[in-house]
This record gives sequence, C-alpha cells and structure tokens, in this order.
Amino acid sequence: MIDSSIISNRDYTLIIDKSASMSTNDQPGGKTRWEAAQESALALAKECEQNDPDGITVYLFSGPFRRYDNVTSDKVSQIYQENEPMGGSDLASVLLDATENYFNRKAQGEAKANGETFVVITDGEPDDCKAVMRVIIDASKKIDRDEEMGISLIQVGKDRKATAFLKALDDRLESAGAKFDIVDTVTVDEMQGMSLAEVLLNALID
Repeated sequence: MIDSSIISNRDYTLIIDKSASMSTNDQPGGKTRWEAAQESALALAKECEQNDPDGITVYLFSGPFRRYDNVTSDKVSQIYQENEPMGGSDLASVLLDATENYFNRKAQGEAKANGETFVVITDGEPDDCKAVMRVIIDASKKIDRDEEMGISLIQVGKDRKATAFLKALDDRLESAGAKFDIVDTVTVDEMQGMSLAEVLLNALID
C-alpha cells in the first residue's frame, strides 16, 4: 500500500500508447505490451480510487487520441475492449491536450491542491521528439512549484531509439529551457524484471 499522503489530493492522468508496435508479444508471462499496459492502468486506477473516488483520466493515443474521464478500475477493461493497437505515435498532441486540461481546471479552481501527475506508457520514439520536448518545457513554465506537475514516462519494450529519447528528456530538459525538471523516465533496463504495474506504482513514489 502506498502512503496516501503521497498520492492524495492530487489528480492522475494515464496516457497509453496504442501504436501498432504495442501489439508486440515480449512482456513477462507471454503478454503483449498492450496487455501489460492494461494491467498498469488497472493498478493505477485501483490505487488512486482509494484516495480519489472520481477515478483517473485515461488517454489512448496513436496518431489521433481519445480521452476518458473519471475512469475507475471497473471501466478499464471496457476502454480496452473499444481499442486495439494501430497507427503511429503522436505523443506531442496528446500531452498538450492533457497539460492544457490541467491548466484550464486550475484556472477555474477545479484542480487538486497538490497538482497532477501524468504517467505515459510508451514503447517507441514519438513521431516528433522536439514537439514533445516543447510541450513539456512550456508546461514547466506555467507551474508555480516543482511538485505541482510530474510527468513519468515508462518505456515498455526494448526500442533503443525510445530509450535514447527518454534519457534525453530526463537529462536535458532544464538546459533546453524548462523552469523545473518535471520529467522522470524509466527504461526497460531499469525495470529489472518488475512488472509494468509495479514500475508504475514506484513512479508515483519517486
């Protein structure tokens, strides 16, 4: 059980890659990356609904994206039944929508006091790496304190370009102009045999 003071009074958004490569079958237990991400969505929803009964926000993205609000654990399987992996990986557009959604709610006094955490599960390099970096840098300039917004990117699968991109995000953000380093990344090598769900919950504590 995670200390409730860490995740309470905070909103959570889970952004899941549904590009074609997510159907690759290379996860522990013979699961596809897509199935492993479903387990993570379920784990996060269960953990958060103990402190936030409204549920979490879930995005699925490839080229276009789709947003689901107030997702509780019993709704995760329904979302998965409505989608399947296909298409590219336009991470910049979905990340922009998610962060703007937070800032709009904050402006209207509807955001939680401790801010928001965005967890991105992805397996490949995004279509436009520079655009993703710009979205994150711009978001960092709009927050008042470091802890207000966190973006955790978790790599599933062993795509080397994805690993290099995540490392660059983790290491170069502030030198590229970010006000705060709001990104935390976890690559497949750092998972060391943990399930994606375990990695995700660890990311909440970090």
